[in-house]
Amino acid sequence: MPASDSVSPPVILGNEPGSFPWSVLAERHPALIQKVRDAFPYGPEQHRALDALLKNCTEGVVEPLPAGAEDRGQWEEWGTLEYAGRSWFDVPWLWAEGYFYRQLLEAVGYFGGSRSDAAWRGIDPFRPFKLAELDAPETGEELAALDDLVGRPAEEQTRALLHGSLWGNRADLGFRLSGADEGGEAAGLVADDSEALWSLLPPARRTAGTVCLVADNAGRELVPDLLLLDHLLTRRHVERAVLHVKPHPFFVSDATTADVVDALHRLTRAPGEAAAYGRRLWSAMADGRLVVRAHPFSCAPLPYAAMPDDLREEFASATVTLMKGDLNYRRLVGDRLRPPTTPFADVTAYFPGPVAALRTLKSDVIVGLDARTESALVTAEGQRWRTSGTRAVIQVSSHVSRS
Repeated sequence: MPASDSVSPPVILGNEPGSFPWSVLAERHPALIQKVRDAFPYGPEQHRALDALLKNCTEGVVEPLPAGAEDRGQWEEWGTLEYAGRSWFDVPWLWAEGYFYRQLLEAVGYFGGSRSDAAWRGIDPFRPFKLAELDAPETGEELAALDDLVGRPAEEQTRALLHGSLWGNRADLGFRLSGADEGGEAAGLVADDSEALWSLLPPARRTAGTVCLVADNAGRELVPDLLLLDHLLTRRHVERAVLHVKPHPFFVSDATTADVVDALHRLTRAPGEAAAYGRRLWSAMADGRLVVRAHPFSCAPLPYAAMPDDLREEFASATVTLMKGDLNYRRLVGDRLRPPTTPFADVTAYFPGPVAALRTLKSDVIVGLDARTESALVTAEGQRWRTSGTRAVIQVSSHVSRS
């Protein structure tokens, strides 16, 4: 069953016109439907379904999945029995976003379903956008900077690769190596528990350890995640890494196993040091030091507090779990408007092992700031700092839940 909405503060909804959640539901989702329509030569059946979804998600109410949908029962457990018949704007925003993407996959025939023609089954509607990022000149420039990084001190490499993963497609190793972006990056990082993170992951450790990295986006954001994992394995911060991705396309750029393979191909065919990273990662997958997981709960529209027991056990066995990106942050701390000074450790106390959030801020939810930092941000930008993608946090809790 969905997590209870009765706990204070209330769950974020999208029913306040002009709010960021409202703009996602009313503007971003309709625009995405058009973008997906233009990306593939879909037939009349898909076009009709996309038209129906556009009308439904802006003017209609939540409707159950078709009777033949293979995951209809799962989504009933996740909330459709509770939310069906209600406006998309009046159900929890986190849930509405997740269900929109599930309905979008239904419209384009990704799951085949009861259609007589399953030709579009398994075709990722977001794949053209992901591949365009991988093939962008900026990606090549970023990979070329690895040639300069390899000769730097280990501590400098570690910091650069951590921040590359943190900032995702805003990463620029070239600037970071020259120090030219140090001021901007320092100003953008509004909470920094890096030292606590590295205390959990010392180099050349004597005992075997495992890091779980719960990925966010594909393309230029997944590549630096893979580079960081290679560094952790090569420098023996851990003996094993588990990369959690989505079992199927979810939000527009969320990483799947296919996206991991595409990213590895991009690395291995790159010139210079990038190819060495790619070959090491490929080898690590072959011998089991790097494992890819695609748990169904990765596509659940629910907070991690509702995770199933098998996933809880996996995170409990990790030296630390790295939660990447904005959506995972919302699921980790709960999609609620808590005071920004709420301690990160308090809202993640349920988590079964040490956890770190590497997150660029792209939505309203934020915890773990000190009062002075929050005041300075509000004075300078009002509330725009929460959603602009120009601020980031590295937050760590080493608390181990006993539940």
